[in-house]
Amino acid sequence: MKNKAQIGLGFRREIADAFLDGDIKPDFIEVAAENWIELGGYWGDVFRRVNEQFPLIVHGLSLSIGSPEELDFEFLKKLKTFLKTYHVKIYSEHLSFAKFENAHFFDLLPIPFREDSVKHISMRIRQVQDYLEMPLAIENVSYYTSVEAEMTEQQFINNIVEESGCNMLLDVNNVFVNAFNHHYDPYQFIDDMPLDKVSYIHMAGHKRIAPDLIIDTHGEAIIEPVYQLFDYTTKKMNPVPILLERDFNFPELNELKTELTALRSIVNKNQYHHVIQ
Repeated sequence: MKNKAQIGLGFRREIADAFLDGDIKPDFIEVAAENWIELGGYWGDVFRRVNEQFPLIVHGLSLSIGSPEELDFEFLKKLKTFLKTYHVKIYSEHLSFAKFENAHFFDLLPIPFREDSVKHISMRIRQVQDYLEMPLAIENVSYYTSVEAEMTEQQFINNIVEESGCNMLLDVNNVFVNAFNHHYDPYQFIDDMPLDKVSYIHMAGHKRIAPDLIIDTHGEAIIEPVYQLFDYTTKKMNPVPILLERDFNFPELNELKTELTALRSIVNKNQYHHVIQ
């Protein structure tokens, strides 16, 4: 018997009423903990009410797993309390860095695909997992400049997953964006991923800003080639939760519902494919 597809939506203040009023009913929600930790007042109350209705996945923004300095254990202490308070089963972060000494770049910068980076990041991931007492899922990120590489991105990700014992958040749109911008085969990239270690999947839209450049925006509708790559991906792996990422430029609710339905339809079809094999 196949499992019910778990299709989620990021909880954002701009569409909070739709969650509270039942106008939109995902199977789970995702938030960035940094936006909600220790938040009180009106929005703290709204978050608690929404969390009572929907299971929660947490996606981080500021861990900066690739930074050279020590981990921010003050932040991790607050995060651990937040994860336990809201019964979070999956915590993910970006395979990137955003901080160096006193500078915060407010962006997710790529890490050189090097063996010393693998060792450094794997050590930091193990520290985070030991402290939080739960696995960390790392996300493949979009990047737009070349990085000093000793190996492919696929090898880099696989080596970190193996050495750290972490899980993976697979962002299918990021695979498509990077493949377009850096001229590689997105389907081969999916084939090379540790799909048995994927905790959940992100799906999102992007924007083409030049003939040879697209940007991961989380503010556009998912396009058909990304749906096709998602279809290919979910045929190859056991069912995991799927999140529709939309951070701004929100369409009418019916458009969001259409995207959620499309994701659910693909996953249900491919779960059936798994069952009859």
